[in-house]
Formats: sequence, structure tokens, C-alpha cells
Amino acid sequence: MPPRRSTARESSGAFEPATARGIDAIVTGLQGHYPDADCELTWRTPLELLVKTILSAQSTDVRVNEVGKTLFRKYRSARAFAEADPAELEVDIKSTGFFRQKTKSVIGAARRIVDEHGGRVPRTMEELVELPGVARKTANVVLGTAFGIPSGFVVDTHVKRLGYRLGLSEEGDPVKIERDLMARFPSEEWVFLGHALIWHGRRVCVARKPKCGECALRPHCPRNGVD
Repeated sequence: MPPRRSTARESSGAFEPATARGIDAIVTGLQGHYPDADCELTWRTPLELLVKTILSAQSTDVRVNEVGKTLFRKYRSARAFAEADPAELEVDIKSTGFFRQKTKSVIGAARRIVDEHGGRVPRTMEELVELPGVARKTANVVLGTAFGIPSGFVVDTHVKRLGYRLGLSEEGDPVKIERDLMARFPSEEWVFLGHALIWHGRRVCVARKPKCGECALRPHCPRNGVD
């Protein structure tokens, strides 16, 4: 049996948590460098944002935004999605990947929205996570971005990576990471920080070769898992 490959976490030694001063500096740094940080999925209605967030799984915001240019001219309401022909919708969203499962999720969520919420996207975490294809991450995106409700912390692959590197959470499970982040930051910062961390992860603190020399957070970053 070949030797098990060590992970970045294992090879970097003990996890070093962020200090209270460091956490404050992270907030200040992100506010200074990404004052306009927001969801990079374009949307006009909560329904568009919900559908696009479902489609964004294992895809890119650029691709989903491109698909959305025609998708929402064709399907203009929750009822339209609920009554969509699955085979046709699969073709419409195929380029986002995993299109069969995403089709089931979009149609299933739309039917629940029509049947149980009068065609309007619900505004609570409890109701949103009952929709097919919607977990806490998607619900947090919709609540925070569309409704301005700080229900929690969006944890995607970038936030998971930065949470560890910055010493904010050593957990691997997104729900536990979210719990740690919610405990470390005031609720009024959750929505902004979720977007700002994603921006920072896409632009500077990238997965393979983080641009530490360009990073404004470096003086306060324990650099967990970074060689």
C-alpha cells in the first residue's frame, strides 16, 4: 500500500489560532481593500439569485451569469420553473455541469415555492433549507444578499481555505466552520465578510500559490497550511 499523502494542514504543523487583535485587523483590512465586496452572481430578484446559487455548485459565477442571460428571459417566475420540461431545462443549464441533479433541484424548489410560499422565495433559514437543492450555504447567500438578513456565514471552498489559513477555524466541516466564524465576528459583519473573504480567496489567497507578498492581511495571518 502506498504511503498516505499528508495534507497541507498536517504538513504545516500545529494550528495557530488568530488573536483577538488579529481578528479585528482582518476585518479592517478586508473593509479597506474590498469595500464594495458583494455576491458576484448578477441577479434582479431573489428567485434569480436562488436559482443561480443552485447552478453555481461545481461551476463558476462567470459561467452561471452567462447562462442566466437567456435562462431568465425564458423562465420569468417560480411557476415557470415549476412547470418547466425537465429535458428542456437540462439543455438550458447543461454548461454549468451536473445539470440533471440541478434540474431536479431547481424544479423541485420552484414547486415548493409555488405550492407553499405563494410563488415568493421565503425569507427564513428554516423555510429555505426545506427547498430541494438548498443547504445552509445557498440559504445564507439568498438571505444575506437578497434580503440583507445576516442569518449566518457563507462557507464555500474559499472561505473554508481562508478560515484555516487565517486561524479562524481548524474545522473541515462547513457547518462547524460557519459556527466558528459566527462566534468570532459580530453579526452585522457576516454578510460583508463572507463576500470579502471570497473575493480575497479568488484574487490573492488562492489555493495553490497564495500571493502572500501582495496580501494586506499578512502581518496578522498565522499562515496555517502555507509553506
